[in-house]
Amino acid sequence: MKTPNRINVVLADDHSVVRSGLRQFLDSTEDLRMVAEAATGAELLDLLHNITPDVVMLDISLPDLDGLEVLRRIKLEKAALPVLIFSMFSEDEFAVSSINAGAAGYLCKDSTPEQILTALRTIAAGTHYVSPLLAEKLLLGSIASDKKLPHEVLSAREMSVMLMLGQGLHMTRIGEQLFLSVKTVSTYRARILQKLGFNSNAEIIRYVLEHKLV
Repeated sequence: MKTPNRINVVLADDHSVVRSGLRQFLDSTEDLRMVAEAATGAELLDLLHNITPDVVMLDISLPDLDGLEVLRRIKLEKAALPVLIFSMFSEDEFAVSSINAGAAGYLCKDSTPEQILTALRTIAAGTHYVSPLLAEKLLLGSIASDKKLPHEVLSAREMSVMLMLGQGLHMTRIGEQLFLSVKTVSTYRARILQKLGFNSNAEIIRYVLEHKLV
């Protein structure tokens, strides 16, 4: 049974350290509790068949399903359920597309604890949340929702691999950080090259640097 005035949160993130840290942080507040957690998109969708929290915190980069695809499936089944995208990617990259896909807000993982609390409370109250910086950018038109950059065709997982390739990391190291096999990383690399029309890692590195993605 839900405690009156308590905001129940479900978190989907493939890193156990992130889940554990957020659980401890939220449980230290008077009005927020993490009632369930998932490491994959499939686990989250299964959870939501049985419970309906006040807010879902969803990592955009999951090992099995693209975060935006998980978001779309959630909104199909529970349209009124608020979803806060919680991502390593900058707002410039995925915030607009996330909100267009039905997210109630977007928050970077390097946000301050105060921002996390504000975002969750704002969304639970039925209002959309974007950071003051993103709101200003949208107001000034420096982020164009209808202007697509080449990398925006990539899935969140492909984006993760591209950013690491752009930093010059070897596929073995990328696999270790993302908990993927080298073969799987190689498959993602091939998709990235195909989608962006590139032929080598050098082109990926140049693109990442030119667009200031890292």
